[in-house]
Amino acid sequence: MRLIVTGGGTGGHLFPAIAVAGGVRQQDPAGEILFIGTGRQIDTRVLAGLGFGRETISFSGVKGLGLSGALRSAFRLPQALYAAAKIIRRFRPDLVFAVGGYVTGPVLLAAKLFRVPICIHEQNSVPGLANRLAGKIADRVCISLPCKPPFAERKTVLTGNPVREEILAVAGKKTVSENNELTLLVLGGSQGAHRVNAIMLEAVAVLQEQGEKIQIIHQTGRSDEEMVRQGYKQMGIQAEVGDFFTDMARLYSRADLVVSRAGATTLAELAVMGLPALLIPYPFAADDHQTTNADYYVQAGGAVVFPESELNGDRLSREIAALVRDRRRLQVMAEGMQSLARPGATKNIVDICRQLAGRKQAQ
Repeated sequence: MRLIVTGGGTGGHLFPAIAVAGGVRQQDPAGEILFIGTGRQIDTRVLAGLGFGRETISFSGVKGLGLSGALRSAFRLPQALYAAAKIIRRFRPDLVFAVGGYVTGPVLLAAKLFRVPICIHEQNSVPGLANRLAGKIADRVCISLPCKPPFAERKTVLTGNPVREEILAVAGKKTVSENNELTLLVLGGSQGAHRVNAIMLEAVAVLQEQGEKIQIIHQTGRSDEEMVRQGYKQMGIQAEVGDFFTDMARLYSRADLVVSRAGATTLAELAVMGLPALLIPYPFAADDHQTTNADYYVQAGGAVVFPESELNGDRLSREIAALVRDRRRLQVMAEGMQSLARPGATKNIVDICRQLAGRKQAQ
């Protein structure tokens, strides 16, 4: 199969795309896979060393930019469409698979012009603008969670959210700390989250005063890494701090509890790992989709959600302390989270992709 994968700009888009690309490569080692994405640093960082071809297209979204920004984006569309068409004509894909993000727009339009089958994947419970538009021209729409507004029923398949193979490999393989202390993993998303970082430092200070002993792994994002590192150092706490972690399988296998934003890909990974979570949805996410994502896992008993505006270090410390002291509740939450796991999501999507590509090859 000759596959183009398009999307990016965030880990939430990239990691499912990588999982699907890896699944296709595993089934068809002789096939060729090309990523078309953004020029953002995270795309370069995450895709480095994976062996996939890569192209970038210069384009921007329109949502929230105002009239002048929308006009500038509209003026760039013909150039971006021309660039995408050149890539598609040269690569001759059997299928284009899109995971969301503004860069997918011109790529999918070009694919439609060349009559290349299109499959899209929506990670969130509230589809983004790019995918809402893409859903109208896609041959198949794969979703991770029930979506509102829904896509056309005739082309929609609930597949789940692809999880990277290395994470699936360690699911159910918990690494126990030497002194049996609870290990807390803090995630602010691939870009980090300043407010989450600040609240977490406040909470740990309170927990330390109370004598609670926990191990901490904290992904900060680049801008806050030094602030968080120094914060723990001043408290005399040896936390594992990094701006961005690539070996998430190792960290997940060590964690007992996660404090996190509510991105769909992270939640899918936590579900596969059976990790209970205290969720702080990003309040400015498009259509507040992180809150809707979080509610899906709260209803299963796997997570507790806190609006950022209502949370402070004292309240977060109380929630963490309660779970440190009540391992039975922690286990019940873990079971609730795991009940929503869809470890077969990648295979489901790869099967759909191969089916669509087969139609193209038969023409």
